[in-house]
Amino acid sequence: MSISLQKGQKVSLTKEGKEGLNQVIVGLGWDEAQAASKGGLFGALFSAPAQEIDCDASALLLQNGKLVDGKDVVYFGNLKHKSGSVKHMGDNLTGAGDGDDEQIVIELNRVPAEYDRIIFVVNIYQAVQRHQNFGMIRNAFIRIVDARNRQELCKFNLSENYNGMTAMIFGEVYRHNGEWKFNAVGQATTDPALADLCRRYM
Repeated sequence: MSISLQKGQKVSLTKEGKEGLNQVIVGLGWDEAQAASKGGLFGALFSAPAQEIDCDASALLLQNGKLVDGKDVVYFGNLKHKSGSVKHMGDNLTGAGDGDDEQIVIELNRVPAEYDRIIFVVNIYQAVQRHQNFGMIRNAFIRIVDARNRQELCKFNLSENYNGMTAMIFGEVYRHNGEWKFNAVGQATTDPALADLCRRYM
């Protein structure tokens, strides 16, 4: 049975009946909010169509809480970590449709010992140039799924008002006393690009 998490809540992934859990799927999802039409019929006829919002999910592998190498960022331009333990399953350009928009697969037992934390972030591609922000996004979530049986272990729905925010730290998987845990972070930022998000951890 899946656990519904609140912001800041933590849950263990590798104990309490979860023995043998080595591979998890981190599913991230969002929908584009429907903009209210302006100007009635003429507005609909003559206004330029809104540009689709392209959200990109990434995983940052940290050592002692720090990002020490650019190759430790797994994203649409680097789909697999050098250790083979973290894989990005590809970029969804629009967020259309139900279910996970992007997925990142982690083999927990293959994550090298020097990495203690994996941060999951989402940024809007060219947010500043396109005048887009997370206030235009709804139904955002992050969930952890057992890859063995596709059973959802926990889910965190991000339900706050994120107007003006261009990036989001959704959650993190981290080591604690020999076990893996998940933390529902839900922290919005105004970082314009993934590189700026990464600098927070350098």
